Amino acid sequence: MNCRPHCAACCIAPSISSPIPGMPNGKPAGVRCIQLDDALRCKIFGHPDRPQVCGSLPPSEDMCGDNREQAMRWLGWMEEQTAP
Repeated sequence: MNCRPHCAACCIAPSISSPIPGMPNGKPAGVRCIQLDDALRCKIFGHPDRPQVCGSLPPSEDMCGDNREQAMRWLGWMEEQTAP
């Protein structure tokens, strides 16, 4: 499965605890990653500074759903379910 254009739900909904260039403390859930460009694509995709967790979250039918809103809801739910 390929990423949906102009979605970036996986770069907004979940928290990221590891450093991101420009976000040394990671990012909280629901906050847009600073590395998203205007087309909602990752500016550091494939770069060694990209957090490992980002590469471990490939698109899937469960996660992405039929549209961006479904992806945001599912990822938000997963964030709640895995919170400490």
